Amino acid sequence: MTSSSVVDKPPVRRVAIFGGTHGNELSGVFLVKHWQENGAEIQRTGMEVKPFLTNPRAVKKCTRYIDCDLNRVFDPDNLGRTVVEDIPYEVRRAQEINHIFGPKGSDDAYDLIFDLHNTTSNMGGTLILENSRDDFTIQMFHYIKNALAPERCPVLLIEHPSLKYATTRSVAKHPVGVEVGPQPQGVVRADILDKMRKIVKHGLDFVQLFNEGKEFPPCTIEVFKIMEKVDYPRNKNDEVIAIIHPKLQDQDWQPLNNGDPLFLTLGGEVIAYKGDCTVYPTFINEAAYYEKKQAFVKTVKMKLTAKHIRSSALDQNTS
Repeated sequence: MTSSSVVDKPPVRRVAIFGGTHGNELSGVFLVKHWQENGAEIQRTGMEVKPFLTNPRAVKKCTRYIDCDLNRVFDPDNLGRTVVEDIPYEVRRAQEINHIFGPKGSDDAYDLIFDLHNTTSNMGGTLILENSRDDFTIQMFHYIKNALAPERCPVLLIEHPSLKYATTRSVAKHPVGVEVGPQPQGVVRADILDKMRKIVKHGLDFVQLFNEGKEFPPCTIEVFKIMEKVDYPRNKNDEVIAIIHPKLQDQDWQPLNNGDPLFLTLGGEVIAYKGDCTVYPTFINEAAYYEKKQAFVKTVKMKLTAKHIRSSALDQNTS
């Protein structure tokens, strides 16, 4: 491959690791607090790595949020809102985070943010991608997946024309969601924490290699692209009247075909999936999503290819 086909990317010098975006997702809370006291494990030559507790009030109360979901308010309207006395705590906090790590969409924003989350769903160690054209992040995910093999490390692509997330990590040029489960809210499991820790380690190793001049040739990864959020069946009073079917429970990332059971009423009626193509459900029966009227998320499998990349910091040495 000729050097002309290599895409030069700026070095990644400023990295943050967010924990406690949801105050009851404790793997990230414990890791960030540990790294704030003893950060040797996450430091890498040639870059600053800052562990940061994003929602300290929610962490203190061990609740998902105080007034509203911090992981949904990083949109222009909320980030530009006038601060008055009755502004929701998380909106005020989002503006503070944007001030420290952003501004979102600017050259001054942090290069990379790992945002650490837990799920009650059986998703394993999942990486969340926001932009299907982000060659750097796709290359990083390829590296992490290979480092963790044979253990699965699914990639969820949340790019969608109408489903807007406005995540906390979206302040960075390269936002990375790390979603590890199953783990109950308000609980720390050693195996889940270790899985999250390894993902962060391999991600930081990739950044260091990239900054030091290692070239990463074109690569392709499999991703699960979000298509639709599916609600529980409800009655006229908007109450849930059917629960996740036992054959769907814990089957995150597994194929779901027409006629497969989805829900079960308390009267014993099975509600089946009706669809003309295979989908791959995830976030199945996520505890935090009952309030969001979401039983699971439908995804489809697709491939993403990243270009051959290297750090532009080395240009002066090769000219």
